[in-house]
Amino acid sequence: MSEPEITSAKIGHCGLITLDRPRALNALTHDMVSAMAIALDDFAQDPAIRTVAVRSSSPRAFCAGADIRRVHEHGKEGRHDAQLHFLRDEFRSCYRINTYPKSYVALTDGIVMGGGAGISIHGAHRVVGDAVTFAMPETAIGFFPDVGASFFLPRLPDRFGTYLAMTAARINLGDMLALGLANAHVPSSRFDVLVEKFAAGEDAAKAIASESVAPPPSDIMKEREIVSRAFAFSSAKRIFTALADAAHRGSEFAETALEILYSRSPSSVVIALRQMQLGATLDLAQALNLEFRIAARILRSHDFYEGVRVTLVDKGDIPDWRPAIIDDVRAEDIDAYFAPLGDKELMLPAGLI
Repeated sequence: MSEPEITSAKIGHCGLITLDRPRALNALTHDMVSAMAIALDDFAQDPAIRTVAVRSSSPRAFCAGADIRRVHEHGKEGRHDAQLHFLRDEFRSCYRINTYPKSYVALTDGIVMGGGAGISIHGAHRVVGDAVTFAMPETAIGFFPDVGASFFLPRLPDRFGTYLAMTAARINLGDMLALGLANAHVPSSRFDVLVEKFAAGEDAAKAIASESVAPPPSDIMKEREIVSRAFAFSSAKRIFTALADAAHRGSEFAETALEILYSRSPSSVVIALRQMQLGATLDLAQALNLEFRIAARILRSHDFYEGVRVTLVDKGDIPDWRPAIIDDVRAEDIDAYFAPLGDKELMLPAGLI
């Protein structure tokens, strides 16, 4: 029998959930999402549990995202219902974490990307270790920033959320704290001590504060002027132009950001920008409902399968994006991704405990 990919245990007053799929960097499968939901329900109903902590068994990654390879395979097999069943449960899990009745603590270190953000950022306490790396990498594979990114990214300061959504850029520990994606830095070597304090019944916020240390300075905040100016425009074309102007004036950061954007799926880049514009006025449930609409369409698109092929299957090829350039992305085609799904809507928060 295969080993479980996620485990849960009651340790005193702490409910501990451990992601344990290290070879796949804890990429989330449907079974893992389901197992986590069961554990969260059990801990919520146990009066002895005061804090629920989620961590990884591996220092390399908290969670690198959803198991996109498996989602890709389902689509190639024509199993679109299986794709959406997984995303439906994953999105519901994000909402469940956000509304969880007990202290929810994400102890994150190593890679935190995509779906890993969904099971950490929506919690009350987002603790980051020494080697954490964050990204919403979806535009690189012809997908889009999901798991509630339409809610949490637009609320970052200085248009950094739009920058992260469109470019899929990676940021570090200091950046995460400066932007508010995490709210405490605890050395990774002290994660076990934190769990012991939770188990002893210590208040989660007090325990985290007692173990927190000052984060290193943020690198990305040095570029706040360029980001806030360039990514404030309402069209992707104007953002590209603003970055090109800044690069011409000598900004290496702008030049790199522009090069990255040119490598991403043009359709995904425009979808991500639209998400950021709409998400600024949405609550989390509304954002997840919107993202489910996009997912239902994008999982049938050429760019998603091309992006996964180049990134995870064949590797190394130059993706054949369709359309290939930002100028050829039509507004009406982007509108179609955001259209209602009728009786197939996600419809959060209906039906949740």
